[in-house]
Amino acid sequence: MLHPRIQEVTERIITRSKATRQAYLDRISHAKKQTRVRAGLGCGNIAHVMAACSTDDKARLKADEQPNLAIINSYNDMLSAHVPYKDYPDLIKSIATKYDATAQVAGGVPAMCDGVTQGRDGMELSLFSRDVIAMSTAISLSHDVFDGVFCLGVCDKIVPGLLIGALSFGHLPVFFLPAGPMQSGIPNKEKARIRQKFAQGLVSREDLLEAESASYHSAGTCTFYGTANSNQMLMEIMGLHLPGSSFINPYTELRDGLTGNAVETMLKQLTDDKDSPCLADVINEKTIVNGLVGLLSTGGSTNHAIHIVAIAKAAGIQITWKDMSDLSAEVPLLTRIYPNGSADVNHFQAAGGMGFLMRELASAGYLHTDVKTMLGDGLAPYMTEPRLDKDNSLIMSDATGPSKIKWVACPDNSHDEDVLRPVSNPFSKQGGLQLLTGNLGKAVIKVSAVAIEHQVVTAPAKVFSSQGELQDAYSRGELNQDFIAVLKEQGPKAKGMPELHKLTPVMATLQDQGFKVAIVTDGRMSGASGKVPAAIHLAPEAVEGGIIAKIHEGDLVTLDAPNGILKVHVSDEELAKRELQLSLPSLTFGTGRELFTGFRNIVSSADLGASAFGIEE
Repeated sequence: MLHPRIQEVTERIITRSKATRQAYLDRISHAKKQTRVRAGLGCGNIAHVMAACSTDDKARLKADEQPNLAIINSYNDMLSAHVPYKDYPDLIKSIATKYDATAQVAGGVPAMCDGVTQGRDGMELSLFSRDVIAMSTAISLSHDVFDGVFCLGVCDKIVPGLLIGALSFGHLPVFFLPAGPMQSGIPNKEKARIRQKFAQGLVSREDLLEAESASYHSAGTCTFYGTANSNQMLMEIMGLHLPGSSFINPYTELRDGLTGNAVETMLKQLTDDKDSPCLADVINEKTIVNGLVGLLSTGGSTNHAIHIVAIAKAAGIQITWKDMSDLSAEVPLLTRIYPNGSADVNHFQAAGGMGFLMRELASAGYLHTDVKTMLGDGLAPYMTEPRLDKDNSLIMSDATGPSKIKWVACPDNSHDEDVLRPVSNPFSKQGGLQLLTGNLGKAVIKVSAVAIEHQVVTAPAKVFSSQGELQDAYSRGELNQDFIAVLKEQGPKAKGMPELHKLTPVMATLQDQGFKVAIVTDGRMSGASGKVPAAIHLAPEAVEGGIIAKIHEGDLVTLDAPNGILKVHVSDEELAKRELQLSLPSLTFGTGRELFTGFRNIVSSADLGASAFGIEE
């Protein structure tokens, strides 16, 4: 039986989205009816498609009898999570050849790293990179010569951008291929401890760099449960990954076997079954709700309070922060993964992983199981976990083929209830996200990592317009008191909504010293942020006339997470009299920011997805 709150929110979304969803499906239906362009290309056009292909692939493309698969790749060799993708195109092509099919790298998309740009000017391009990736995906597929798509991406803006772009081609089957997390390094609690000591001036930069390098040490995704790994969970629970494939380490036999199996799955659907689920069938209102439940039950990244709104909108589905908050009130928190605990995603995988999590959620009625996935109908296959099939070790007849994979039942019990728990024994009876409203507007707060005693703060405001201002005030010893840091002019229109993760060590140190502290901002916090209460994504933002720009130093502010309240204790009459206090320059230059002026001018507010794309009414 479906939980009544899940049913209620789903029906609300379906009703709200009726017109926009139908408009999207009509476009997809029209695209499905069109003859694929490759069948009717002129000689010059098809010559360009296959000019660099092998003789055999040219023959296959000329015959136009077998599928041609698109690869959209975010590979670069600076970003550890995407380094493994260097080898994926050759593997995909080799398997396509076995099926007398073809595969081509249709295009590349940028993959920037928020870990590199934290606290720097380049961070102001981070959120906008999502929409650039969506447009790059569309450009890659606009040649209209492909029968299926493989999206290769992992990190913060890359996966949402790939999915938003691919949804414009929702008549095609689209699979996401994960690269997997790096092996565990220095314990996360130790990393956080050294960061705080550095913020206090108690350890050297060399000590900090040694700790950071022991944490981020090899190819693969960072192992904490930030936005990158929240992306992987989301793709799996929404049916766009193979079951159990999200958190398998790179350069392992199982990882390569799963990648090969995904390619074979699509090719068999396109050639044998003639019935591959298209992306528009997989991504619907129920799938989106499943994704929200997954994020809430795992304490996923707050960045998805923005991204999943934009993803849904690209499929004609309208969701709100209230939908998320209403779900969060009922969905139990089943994981403790850093920053919501000390374990990392490798520990989560070892404890039972996605199969255990999804089975628990489904058995208690928190998931829609009557959905389509990349495998077809229903979520049942996703309540299993993959293993190497040693009895039939190779799919292919030669030694170059991927290892044979079999799926077995996930464990009956969690292997580590400090990391992953059943629904009958959750870490919390509610999920990790809360909507805050009041005279400041609306914001979200991630509560899964915030101790109960820190979830309500009433204190005088300290007002800043940059992270640097706050850090300087801390260095001068001006923040040794109870206060709420009000960081304005960080929203999408002002600065592209940079992450403000550099605040975390300072604020966490003050909280550990016994001060009641919190953050209120129209910017973002990192998916790795945790124990300090932070009202983020505040809308309307300062430069759109938000009340945050009228807060004065010393005004009393309340952040009350349990009751969903965010307000400044100033009368409406007084606020009406106050002028907006803004310090932004009229133009922003450096690290390419001037190229994104157009984005800042048209971007929507955070609660509408912080997107530069048009909003359907």
